[in-house]
Amino acid sequence: MIGVALELFARRSPDEVSIDEIASAAGISRPLVYHYFPGKLSLYEAALKRAAEDLADRFREPHEGPLGARLLRVMRRYFDFVDDHGPGFSALMRGGPAVGSSTANALIDSVRQAAYVQILSHLRIEEPPARLELVVRSWISLAESTALLWLDGRRVPRAELEVQLVQDFAALVAVAAAHDGPTAALLKPLLKDEPGDGPFADLVTRLVSLAA
Repeated sequence: MIGVALELFARRSPDEVSIDEIASAAGISRPLVYHYFPGKLSLYEAALKRAAEDLADRFREPHEGPLGARLLRVMRRYFDFVDDHGPGFSALMRGGPAVGSSTANALIDSVRQAAYVQILSHLRIEEPPARLELVVRSWISLAESTALLWLDGRRVPRAELEVQLVQDFAALVAVAAAHDGPTAALLKPLLKDEPGDGPFADLVTRLVSLAA
């Protein structure tokens, strides 16, 4: 039932989706919907919770291979969700018209924290330096805002944005490392495994070309 509701809410505003429509799509009776949920608001909150859990899972990635390639796979899965659940993603990130701010904020925070923990695990660290923590959390917010803006017209090719966000991460970490010894010490062993054709190396090539 929640899965069906999420699919309907992902395509249209919750104000446009009725309990009768949800019941029909799920192949159950209207009274059975009310047996589990007192109203559409509670069902909508449950659907957003499912969406938040799904979105958080998109940041899970095996710790194998270069960091740039891993982050690129994460961004592809992230944008798969955004592409498939555009209105649902917007509702989750913006709170949605039917959800109280406390509920929405808790769901959003759970996604951000899950993403933060996963990124730190790829950096092989549990307690990051203060500057690195700022970078990781800022990058997660950047991915959110980029996805929301992309949904408004999709004027930039999705694949280019995925690569750009990975390179944004590299650039933010590099700037932090330039100002912070502990961050630089963490960055060096991770970069030594990056291939010449990866997204991080591509960024360096583009920057050198601009400087020339």
